[in-house]
Amino acid sequence: MENEKMGLQIDLTGKHAVITGGSRGIGRATAVLLAQSGAAVGISYASRHEDARGVVKEIEAAGGHAWAQVGDLAKPEEVDRLFERAGREFGGLDIFVGNHGIWPPADVPLERMSDTQWHRTIAVNLDSMFYTTRAAARLMRSGGSIVLVSSTAGQRGEAGHADYAATKGAIISMVKGLCVELGGRDIRVNSVAPGWVDTDMSASALTGTERKRIETTIPLRRVATAEDVAGPIVFLCCPLARHMTGEILNVNGGSVLVG
Repeated sequence: MENEKMGLQIDLTGKHAVITGGSRGIGRATAVLLAQSGAAVGISYASRHEDARGVVKEIEAAGGHAWAQVGDLAKPEEVDRLFERAGREFGGLDIFVGNHGIWPPADVPLERMSDTQWHRTIAVNLDSMFYTTRAAARLMRSGGSIVLVSSTAGQRGEAGHADYAATKGAIISMVKGLCVELGGRDIRVNSVAPGWVDTDMSASALTGTERKRIETTIPLRRVATAEDVAGPIVFLCCPLARHMTGEILNVNGGSVLVG
């Protein structure tokens, strides 16, 4: 039977993965799950040295292989350093997860949004995703998988956060184009689109009565954990999803369906 050939569990033994934003939150959870599934993992991070070292130690303590590389991914030369290391360590890539980004927490109406905020969000969330995905594609082996993390905001917008929503919508469009470009090399390109996730990035919004209000807008009535999002990301990287490409996988408890 075909299912018996594919296996009924996720097995990424012998695969090589790079994940950005890997020192905390969704990135950390994804790095650990990839390693638990057998992949060797390189993580990129911006500044949290101790957190990044902690991820590497956790993976190595469980018998896996991992390394961490600091860098500002809005700078092409630092992206080059990351993927040069991936080339040295791995010889090529089977998995790339573009997970990094920022979410300015304050609601800022468009007419009051500064050029500085707009350009910073574009640089961190979108320019860097272009640089990293381009570099990853150059190293990607046939049969590889690229997963870019977008957001519910990229599909329905987010009032007061036009900068963030614009970048996440652009990532979704990039996935749609790249799946066609890279399909001939048997490389799949998909996106996972989270809603509210209980991470450091959204901590300021998920407090007290505001968290309770947010939970009422989610059909499953709870905010996702980082692990809730990591599982679908790793699924898209494995052979069980081998005929999925160009998809936006919503992981938001159904909130994208609610007005």
